[in-house]
Amino acid sequence: MVPLSWYILLGVVLFVIGAAGVLLRRNILVVLMSLELLLNSVNINFIAFGHYHGDFRGRIFAIFVIAITAAEVAVALGILVALVRNKSTLKVDDVTMMKG
Repeated sequence: MVPLSWYILLGVVLFVIGAAGVLLRRNILVVLMSLELLLNSVNINFIAFGHYHGDFRGRIFAIFVIAITAAEVAVALGILVALVRNKSTLKVDDVTMMKG
């Protein structure tokens, strides 16, 4: 059996990679994929702690996070399609269309 600390370490590594991708990259698609890494690292920790404590709450929270992530991706891809049609770019710095 794999110890709980390994799951936590995997979650931390994925979270750091995702946070670095959100903060350092300028392509909107890469930023969205980095957000997915952040949410997946949280899911790993939810499931690991749920298994460690012997209940299903971690799995239930992970399912809710996956559902919210699917909705986020659907909305974000719709916005990206509209941006590409209007601006022809996916760089964060070039997109100032939504500023007030």
